[in-house]
Parts: sequence; C-alpha cells; structure tokens
Amino acid sequence: MDDTTRVEWRDWGPEAFDDAAAADRPVLLSLTATWCDHCHEMDEETYSEPRIAANLNDSFVPVRVDVDRHPRVRDRYNMGGFPSTVFLAPDGRVLTGAGYLGPDGMRQVLDSVRTMWETKGSDAARVPRPLREDNPPAGELTAEIEQGMLGHLTDTYDETTGGWGETPKFPLPDALEFALKRDREMALRSYDAVGANLLDEYDGGFYRFATDRDWSGLQREKLLDSNGALVRAFANAYLHTGKDEYRTPAERTVEFLTTTLWNDEADAFANSQAPGEDDAYSLDATDRAAAAEPPVDEGVFAGPNALAIEGLLTYYAYTDDERARRYAERALATLREDLLDEEGIVAHAREEAVERDADGDAIPLLTNQARALAALTTAASTLEPDAIADATAVAEATIDRLHDEDSFLDGPAEGVGLCDRPLRPLDANVAFADALIDLAVLTGDDRYRDFARETLEAFAGASDRFGVQIARYATAVSRLLEGPLVIRVAADPGSDLHRAALRLADHEKVVVPDADDLEPGTARVERGDHVSAPAETPDELSERVQTIHG
Repeated sequence: MDDTTRVEWRDWGPEAFDDAAAADRPVLLSLTATWCDHCHEMDEETYSEPRIAANLNDSFVPVRVDVDRHPRVRDRYNMGGFPSTVFLAPDGRVLTGAGYLGPDGMRQVLDSVRTMWETKGSDAARVPRPLREDNPPAGELTAEIEQGMLGHLTDTYDETTGGWGETPKFPLPDALEFALKRDREMALRSYDAVGANLLDEYDGGFYRFATDRDWSGLQREKLLDSNGALVRAFANAYLHTGKDEYRTPAERTVEFLTTTLWNDEADAFANSQAPGEDDAYSLDATDRAAAAEPPVDEGVFAGPNALAIEGLLTYYAYTDDERARRYAERALATLREDLLDEEGIVAHAREEAVERDADGDAIPLLTNQARALAALTTAASTLEPDAIADATAVAEATIDRLHDEDSFLDGPAEGVGLCDRPLRPLDANVAFADALIDLAVLTGDDRYRDFARETLEAFAGASDRFGVQIARYATAVSRLLEGPLVIRVAADPGSDLHRAALRLADHEKVVVPDADDLEPGTARVERGDHVSAPAETPDELSERVQTIHG
C-alpha cells in the first residue's frame, strides 16, 4: 500500500490483470510522476478519502505506475497529462479516463464506471486510436516539408511574448534549433523569452513550462531531459551569435545538472527535481538559500542521461568548459558500462524494478536507443572517436529488434495491457533517423542513411499536419535531402583544427575527427557532391566552409 493513501495499490504486471479477470473487476490505472504536484495533491485530497479508498479496494483493482519508470505504459494510457486516471477492462482496453479528479469528481466517475461495467462489461472497452491505426501515411521527402514547417512556426509565432502558440508555453528546444538556421530573428526572440521566463535565476536550470501566454503560471518542476536539450539549444544559439546572453543560460543549467541533479553514487544524472513551495520563490537570495531544497528523484534513466550528455558535450565543444566535459565523460562512462549491453541494447534504468522481458533481459525502447545513439555520435565527433563502435552496436540492435516495415516500433509488442499492441512514436522515430544521418557520415556506411530516409518517408504523408513540437522532423528531412555539412579533420580531438571545425557556425554539421583519408594535420569540407581543397589552419578551414556552405 502507498503510505500516502488508503488505496491498496498494485504494481503494473500480469498478476494485477489476472486478478482483475478472475474477480471480473475493472482496473483503475493511476499514472503519476515523482515531480508532479497535482499527483501528490490527488493523493492527499482524493485517494486518502476513506470511502473512496474503500470503494476502489472493494470494486476495482487499483494499479499505480510511475511514468518515468514505465514509459510504454505512459505512452499508451496518457490522458493528456499527469495524473492520468484511467479505467480499464481486465484485458487492458480503456473504459474511460480523465486527468486530475477531486473527491466529488472521483465519486461520480466511480459510479459511472461501475454502472458501465455492470451493464456492458468489457464490451464498453476500446483500444485508443493510435494503437488501432498501425501504419502512418507514407510520402515523398521534398524541400516543401522544411518550408511548410517554417511557415507553421511563422503562423503560430507569438509576436507579443515570443515562443509559439498562446497557452501553455513550452520551451520547445527542437523548434528553437530549427528556427535558428531559418529565421534567426524569430528564433532569438523566442530564445530570449525562454531564457527570461523559464530559467531559474537563483538555482539555475529551466522550469518545465508556463501555463499562461505571458509566461506566467510557472510549473516549476525541472526535468533532466528537457534541461539537457535546452543546454544543447542555448549552446547552439551561442555558436551562431557569440553572445553571452545565450551562453549564460546554458552555463547556469550545466551548473544545475552537475550539482542538484548529479547522483554521485551512480556517477550519472538524477531524473528530476520536484517544484518547491510557491512562497519560497518570492524570497530574496539569502532567505531562499536557507529554504528547504525541493526533493530530487535520484532515479538514473538512460534516455534523459543521454540527452544531458549530448547537451554538455555540445556546450563543451564551443566553450572548452572543463566542468561540462568532465561530467559528460562520467555520465557517458556509466551509460556505456552500466546501461549498454554487448548487443547494443540500452537498459531503461539502473533500477531493478523497470520492465524486462521473460528472460530478465533489458527491453529495447526506441526512445532510449535513439537518445543513446545521438549521445554516442556526439561523443565520437567531439571527444572520443572510439565511441563510434558502441554507436554502431546501438544502431544495429535497434534495426534488428525494433524495425518493422518502414519505421520503428517503440518497443517489442509484448507485455500486459496494451503493451502487446505496436506503437510507432513519431518523435522517437525522428530522433533515431536524425542520429542515423550522423552515424552514416561518421562510419561511411550509407546503409544508415537509407534507413533514415525510409523512416522519414514513412511519416511524410502527414508532415503538413505536424505541429511545432515536431520541428525536428523538418530538420532531419533537410539534412537528408541536402546532405549535412561535413568537416573531416585528420587530427586528434582537441587539436586547434578540430576545435575550429566544431565552432564553425552550423549546428547541424557533422565533424569527423581522426579522418584517415586525409594528410595528417589537414581538414576538408564536404556538402553533398561538393568537396573542398584541404585546409591546414583554422582560418583556411573557415574560408573553405564559406565557399561550400555559402
């Protein structure tokens, strides 16, 4: 039983669903997160009410799932935010669902679900549409996809307060980076809005989002994955502008990640920090220093750690910041040694309680594979060329285990509930395809480029409907069609020529250190079929880039 409620919560797994079937009862699935204030509030206000708890214990099988620890369950049952309160038939199909429910709302829903179950039983249950429609509409990759996304960003851009859309206001790092090369004024005004409104000026790190158009109503949880992505995004803005107003938010966030979110025992980054008490944020610096620190979820998860590694290495590449390099190396070692097996499968977490297959082995999840691949290719480009072997293993394992028809499944179609239904998440497919483009350059193996193309084509028929949160799709299509800017350097990482290559202002480029097809101490620039003459100095390299890149 959860100590904070009177509900006799069960763990996600076959036993709970078998018991529901044997007792002919619906399942109540509660999706929560450690950083979710409304989840804790629902525990205190709703699940602790004695009659509600007794009703749930007597007439339902209550199951609680931490969404960070069970992402496949989250992706199949999320009702649009957390908490999600989902009622299921014993076979996992959905009867009905809601978000936060106060005591009165919960009583009404319980009565409704009980009546539904008594009159219709499992006939009232359904499979959510994303799990019924297996194959996305395919299409041709054209330059119109990039232009269409730019038009969408322009149409939804908030001229008054920056960012995209009216409410809520999320930081959208992929959209920031897409716009940075294609409409810098719009991008930088949005960077300015994110930095001014979501950065914690006192402790560093970015809050998750703001509820209102003017960036008020801050939701002050700080998640590792979004902060890692924002370090990368602000570092890339600094690369393009050279302005400290973009370097500083990245630097402050590196400090937050390497102090507050650093799990010293695991030698990696912790998952999240919950919001603090509202009144603490109104205190002056002295009083805030004395206030209690908001709690940290010390869980170490592969995907968010990979994003943090990528962000820190990107920042290091442009600044030589030793703190960023040192912590990125430590987390990368943990990722490679503790979370990555010999076959290229990335374990979701260091914890034993995460989902595993029948043999007890780690289950490959597309998001983890994609993020780990991006971290490893970034490491190979900036710091450790030997990371390319692990990157190749991750790519091959993903292709072998998760490739289905022309795209990738989020994980193996097995498990209880709707986990046995295939799901093709667009964002994870895009992230993996984008990382494959880098891997193709770093290895010289065009097979990875072919898989990237096939994957992007598999979703192209719906690309005109993609929102700004999927801006990375257009970025990946552009990099595939035009070919990324490639700089091959026949010198070790950290050499002047290599450092100069990393700092040339195109954040979508690929730098290949230790290139063995050039004279030592030289570099070459490539874009599609265009190949430059060799360069021997940083100045010559800059000239070669200008000639080819325009």
